Amino acid sequence: MKKRISILKKKFKKYGIDGYVIPKNNDYFTEYSKINRLKIISNFSGSAGLAVILKNKNYLFTDGRYTIQSEIESGKNFQIFSYEKIINCKLFNNLKLGLDPKLFTYKQIKKYFLSQNQVKFISNNLIDEIKIDKISNDAPFFSLKDEIVGENKRSKINKIVNYLKKRKADNLFITAPENVAWILNIRGNDVPNSPIPNCRLIINKSKKIFLITEPKKAKILIKKKIINKNQLININDLQKKILLINGKNFIIDNKSCSVFYENIIKSKFDIISREDPTYLLKAMKNKTEIKNMINSHILDGVALTKFIYWIKNINKKKITEVDAQIKLEQFRKKNRNYLYPSFDTIAGSGANGAIVHYRAKKENCKFIKKNDIFLCDSGGQYKYGTTDVTRTLCFSEPKQNIKNIYTKVLKGHIAVATTNLLKDNIGKKIDKRARKYLNKSNLDYAHGTGHGVGFFLNVHEGPQSISKLNNIKIKEGMILSNEPGYYKKGKFGIRIENLVYVNKVKNKIFFENLTLAPLEKELINFNLLTKLEKNYLFKYHLYVYSKISKFLNVKERKWLASFI
Repeated sequence: MKKRISILKKKFKKYGIDGYVIPKNNDYFTEYSKINRLKIISNFSGSAGLAVILKNKNYLFTDGRYTIQSEIESGKNFQIFSYEKIINCKLFNNLKLGLDPKLFTYKQIKKYFLSQNQVKFISNNLIDEIKIDKISNDAPFFSLKDEIVGENKRSKINKIVNYLKKRKADNLFITAPENVAWILNIRGNDVPNSPIPNCRLIINKSKKIFLITEPKKAKILIKKKIINKNQLININDLQKKILLINGKNFIIDNKSCSVFYENIIKSKFDIISREDPTYLLKAMKNKTEIKNMINSHILDGVALTKFIYWIKNINKKKITEVDAQIKLEQFRKKNRNYLYPSFDTIAGSGANGAIVHYRAKKENCKFIKKNDIFLCDSGGQYKYGTTDVTRTLCFSEPKQNIKNIYTKVLKGHIAVATTNLLKDNIGKKIDKRARKYLNKSNLDYAHGTGHGVGFFLNVHEGPQSISKLNNIKIKEGMILSNEPGYYKKGKFGIRIENLVYVNKVKNKIFFENLTLAPLEKELINFNLLTKLEKNYLFKYHLYVYSKISKFLNVKERKWLASFI
């Protein structure tokens, strides 16, 4: 790492810059990518981060999920700060910072750098000049049948066109691949953990569409007449082809339209808005998507419940964190509809559980001890659905203070699940409910309470979330995680996570659980629970038993029945 940083700094004079900025994202702005320039230069492997390397100092910015991890992986060579610190940052005032225009949006640059610094766009990525991740993936995109997704692409394009007409817009440039996937009902194999097709899309107010990708990626789509050859633009030809598109203006996406592509659009067209309506349309799942997600969670619940029974009855001296996560995936793989993890499993025992996004590796993982608190956060991509669930387990009688903290986390989890969405219908209001019982004891957690989840897409999606700043209205069909937690550095981590969806029956709108797996009753101090909370637990475990017990063996079924 030190050698690569030194090579990078030697390039500053050539390009006339005082520093260089390296984000985690690739040019598609996806959370997970096979290309990770930030890790190449900093060794940081988290899913969110940004490095600023100056002539004499190196800074790494990330969020509360990665406070401990970033110190472990990068702390020897970088000063670590939270993302909030970079806004109006005085650490690197009045400098000329080099950036790759394909990896930043103008919104990011304005927010982070322009107020105090000059920015110089450098078309050739300086990290790629030092080391480049070799990626070879010729797998073509594939389509999903209408009966799987519940709405055909024509209907979705019509929704977009209606949006354009209302705003007197001629074209929409869709640069987030997951949004293209939703509109065209296609998927791909271009990123780890999600069936994402790396591509972009232009939709015209006259319903014309242009898919922007490598031609070999679209060969099945053309063969199946999802698109025709005239609707395909080779990614290398976009700069000249876009000038032939009709209209005077464009709507772009300020989250994923890079400086590079925005400049191409601005060379001919006016940009009248920077908000892609697809995010919100995609977030509100239809009944078919919800049905498929429910079915996927039954399959996932069986695997996780079998795993919990197994790990609570195995000799912990013999298994490591890696052994545990391998065993969990083996249970998932027993179902033919399981494809692969929706993210890298977090299996942290004892102190490792306090590292919010810990990744166990064979060379440095722990044996799981009998007196450890064990946090396991995992998920799967299924035909057809996406799961994400966390359970915190114990294997001996826990200390009273740990039981009390777990119970306060549980009370927050229940408070979210039982929210009256007619009253508290935005993320930041629900987030307060989740933290209430921890906050009474001056305890808290540094991550959001819940994120949106895609349908057979990204495990993290917006615009909805349960967090301190989110103002998006929670609407019918949205899927979110419910995951309050608490982390004691060097000691233990606690998190309880279910996925929920927003259901509406007559005039009532409420959360319903998707996740089906028992909660650790041995960590609960039942004296801290109200009658309503105890009743919630009873009903939840009864529901879990009713849905998955027939898939369990006799011993597993008897054990699960003990939770009721």
